[in-house]
Amino acid sequence: MATSFDQLVSRVKQQLLGYTRDQASISYLAAPMTATDTTFQVDPSTVTNISRGLVEIGSELILVKSFDQSSGNVTVLGGVNGRGVEGTSAATHSVNDFVTDDPMYPKARIMEAINDTINGTHPDLWVFGEFEFPKIAARYEYPLPEEVEDVYKVYVNTIGPSAVWFPLSSWRFNPQASTTAGQVKPTPAPTGKTLQIMRDFIVPGRNIRVTYSKKPNTLTNLSDDFETTTGYPDRYIDLIVYGSCWRLLPAYEAARLQQSQIEATERAPLVPTGAGSQAAQYYLSLYQRRLTEERDRLFRIFENTQAFNG
Repeated sequence: MATSFDQLVSRVKQQLLGYTRDQASISYLAAPMTATDTTFQVDPSTVTNISRGLVEIGSELILVKSFDQSSGNVTVLGGVNGRGVEGTSAATHSVNDFVTDDPMYPKARIMEAINDTINGTHPDLWVFGEFEFPKIAARYEYPLPEEVEDVYKVYVNTIGPSAVWFPLSSWRFNPQASTTAGQVKPTPAPTGKTLQIMRDFIVPGRNIRVTYSKKPNTLTNLSDDFETTTGYPDRYIDLIVYGSCWRLLPAYEAARLQQSQIEATERAPLVPTGAGSQAAQYYLSLYQRRLTEERDRLFRIFENTQAFNG
């Protein structure tokens, strides 16, 4: 089952807020909104759910100055400077898009945590890629794509009707190859990464196939499919959710420092010191366990050339 970036954000938010969810103050747009509008209109019957301060529409955070209860018109604080605040981007929004007042976990922060977690899984986890090139007589070094992080296997297409791809055991991955031409090295490697064939018994013209590991791609658009975009299988989703929660939960401890807030003062006896940190550690342990499981699975399923030959 395909899982979009938006669905992944919802799963992280559900973990953070619980299955009962918090009763957030929400309204919705009564008219479309451009990326440069300094006023917008929400449903008049729910405009009182909006207060002066931060609101979220989609993944954009906006500073609100005031609202008109009779018309539902909302004025942005500081004009265009109040659009796309807190590192978010001003965007267009459609009728009926939700407007959330003072979100506990802004969607933009959850999206960042998800991509930080995806990046953090490498090099423990990786994505495979393949690259082929023909053997050239008297040439021992060949450029590789820039995305290559490490070479996993190298095969050559042998001569004969069977067309068997024979595994090569004598090769070397050079991640720091020269990118400029010179007298000693007339053919540079544009990406700075090459494969060196150490023993030359390959018939010129035969294809050499390189299976390599690369970093996963991060997610950009909320419609992006997790598996298609990142290259990771869908079974990694819970791993990414746990890692994202671990990154976001320490914000609860920072909120406790704001003792001027009545809510923080009232909740102090109910939520003991360190509760946020303990929850973060719990999700970290879940994340690390799943990361170890999937790393071990990769080594079991995808044997390297040395294991194959053995």
